[in-house]
Amino acid sequence: MSESPTTLPHDEDLLPIREVVRLTGINPVTLRAWERRYGLIQPIRTEGGHRLYTQHDIATILEAMRWTERGVAVSKVGELINRSEAQHSTATFESSEHTALQNEILDALKHFDENQLEQLFGQSFTRHPLGTLIDDIWLAVWHQLRHEEGFGVTSQLLFLESFLRSRFLQRLYSMRQPKKTPILVASLSGQCHDISLLAHAVLLAGDEGAVRVLAANQPVDELAIVCQAIKPQALVLFADVQPTQLQLRHVHKLALAIDCPLALSGVGASLLDETLTGSAIANLGSNGRLMRRRLESFIDGHLDT
Repeated sequence: MSESPTTLPHDEDLLPIREVVRLTGINPVTLRAWERRYGLIQPIRTEGGHRLYTQHDIATILEAMRWTERGVAVSKVGELINRSEAQHSTATFESSEHTALQNEILDALKHFDENQLEQLFGQSFTRHPLGTLIDDIWLAVWHQLRHEEGFGVTSQLLFLESFLRSRFLQRLYSMRQPKKTPILVASLSGQCHDISLLAHAVLLAGDEGAVRVLAANQPVDELAIVCQAIKPQALVLFADVQPTQLQLRHVHKLALAIDCPLALSGVGASLLDETLTGSAIANLGSNGRLMRRRLESFIDGHLDT
């Protein structure tokens, strides 16, 4: 399947595949596999279909080679690279900044101050990448309260859940486009908390994706009739824990019953290693930025499963 050409940037050097092979020592077959199967890199395509690589692509390839030489499976490399990038530059500053913001959120919760929460929520969106503000800030506070004990903590937790539920849904609704077919997100286990599911849907939506999320207790065996009615671009099943063999059999059965692409995502999906290799089901992993990139490639038909 041919890919539509991408507008070429003018502010950086773009390298053809032969130059990438010379600089890295990687062979073209492996390079294309890393692109199509694992979504590690997304080279720019010219109108003639030729791949062009950026300096960031070169750095990603070299980092991936270092991980694979240490025995890490290629399916895990993407998440390790993204995690490493997130932990790089200004890591100490970011950590202290995250802690300060978390403390402000906790203080607002102690006073049940919704206006202050609203202000902090808006500020966090302008100051942090989407994955950081959801995973490392708001969900971090949520997880902390879930494990705390003491008088009033339960009320603070419920107050935060009500706030996050409304804001996550608001963001998902605001990104819907009447003429654009949505991506459908559901829980695989049917037992995950709705806050986790909504946060995951927001990460999959990114900055411009149209995502529709089903209830956390949606029966998996009825998803075929839901897909038949909605006709989504793709169905993504969120696995918050590693799926059982029985669940995976149900997923494979579901893939045969629906007319749209099917993918697994979340921490549970990232623990499956090569289980889904060669099947019609994509494994998007659990890293927010990489999940969205892989999903787009999968829908476009450019990501091998």
